[in-house]
This record gives sequence, C-alpha cells and structure tokens, in this order.
Amino acid sequence: MQAEPRQTFIAIDNAQGAGEAAVLDFGPAGRPVDIVFSHANGFNALTYRTVLAPLADEGLRILAIDQRGSGLSRLPAETEGRTSWMGIADDLLAVLTALEIENAVLAGHSMGGTVSLFVAAREPGRVKALGLFDPVIPTIEMLERARTGGLTHSLLTQGALRRRNLFPSRAAALEAYRGRGAFKTWPEAMLADYVEAGLRDRDDGQVELACSPAWEASNFSSHAHDPWAAFAESRCPIRILKAENGSTCSAAEGPLTADGRIRIETVSGTSHFLPMEAPDRVQAVLRDLAAL
Repeated sequence: MQAEPRQTFIAIDNAQGAGEAAVLDFGPAGRPVDIVFSHANGFNALTYRTVLAPLADEGLRILAIDQRGSGLSRLPAETEGRTSWMGIADDLLAVLTALEIENAVLAGHSMGGTVSLFVAAREPGRVKALGLFDPVIPTIEMLERARTGGLTHSLLTQGALRRRNLFPSRAAALEAYRGRGAFKTWPEAMLADYVEAGLRDRDDGQVELACSPAWEASNFSSHAHDPWAAFAESRCPIRILKAENGSTCSAAEGPLTADGRIRIETVSGTSHFLPMEAPDRVQAVLRDLAAL
C-alpha cells in the first residue's frame, strides 16, 4: 500500500514575486532527498503520484514541486513581459537552497525536465544526475522564432487560451476529461490526481483551473532560453526518454551523446505523455540515477 505524501510549503522571494511553493514529500522523512521532480506545463505535482510513490515505498525520498502558477503553490504568476522559463528555474533553485538539498537527482516531464536542466547548468555541483522525460528541447530554428515572438500565435498557445477554465465540480471536470483529447491515454488514477490538485475551489461553489489558460499559454510562447547551452554547461549524467510520437525533444544521438554522459532513448508506442503511458520506464530511470 502506497503511503500518502506529506504536503509542505516553502517560502520563496525572488524577482518573479514572493510567496510559497507547494511541495509533496514522498518517502522516509529522515532520509536526504534522493529525487526532486518537476511537472509539465499545465499539470501539477500530484499528477505523478502513482509514478513516484512506488519508488518512495522502496525507500527513496522524493520531492515533487508545484511550479509557480500551478497546483497548490501560492506564488504570483504574471505573464506581462515574460520571455523564458528561467524564472521557473529560479524557483526550483530557491526550493533546493531553502531545503539545503545537495547531490540529488533532478527529474521532470516536458517543461519540468527542461527547467531541471537549466538548474543543473547554473549550479552543476549541486546536481547528481538528470532524468528528463520528453523534455522540451526545440530546434535552434524554433528557438530563433521564439525569440522574435514567433510562437505567440502557435497552435499550442492559442489552444491553451481557449481551454475551459470553469467547472461546476471536480467530478464534472473528471467526466469532461476522461478519454478525451490529451487525456485519452491517461490511467484513471493519474487523471483523478491531476484533477484533484489542478482545480481550485471558488467562493461561488465552482472550481477553476489552478494553472490559468493565460499562464499555460505564456509557458508555451516564452522560449527565449537556450537548452543546448545548458547541456554544454551541465556536468552530471543525463538520461533522456523521448516519445516515439509527437516528441517535444529534438535532441538526438550524435555529438551530444558522444562521450556517454548523456543517453537518449526513444520509448516505443509513447506520445508526449510518456510518464502516463510508460510509468515503469520512468521509474527504472529514476531508480538507476538515484543509485549512482
């Protein structure tokens, strides 16, 4: 039986605005943190409970963070003037610093993987290894488009702005999502966890998305950062699992993987929602990295 994670809040005060980051703490409380996990754009830490909790039952201690603008975190999420994900990397580093976490594995899905990479590049001595699950690694050409505002009207950005924001209840949201669109390959437990922490109660009795459509769209359009430089600046072992279909990771075997420090694997039959579709592969990578 999986133990429930402990919910904690960590004070943050940086250029993005002061508040508290919500953190789920899985596993033995007296043990140093083995893994710090960051979620994808629009998701939340609880979404990955069924992936992370079994590893905690094996004795690992894992933190999963609700990023700014997501889940239960109490941090301002201002979109005006925002151009990159470096502020989210600042928040992750602030949590690591506040909790005095050293020599841990940083891991994440999609945007969460990329942000973990940025932290490893900024403070390479702090990070033991990286586990990146279909991270967002655009081509150089796409990054150039992003720097000139070329993603403001992308299909992902515009789709996020059109997302339904209000539901009469969490049960209604769960029914609306089940088996549809991006959620069609999700196990029921993961979808229920996403809905539980991904919606906030309103005074009028309805629930609304914790990650607002505007914030999700801002994440899709803000790419004035350089993951390729971050690969070069990092020093730790990196494991990347790529989706076979519709991957957001353009990194491939070649010069990037020549020295063996970075390993890239494509997981057959998966989409960008790889942790939902192949949780066993994600767990195996995290288990291996934690053992280094």
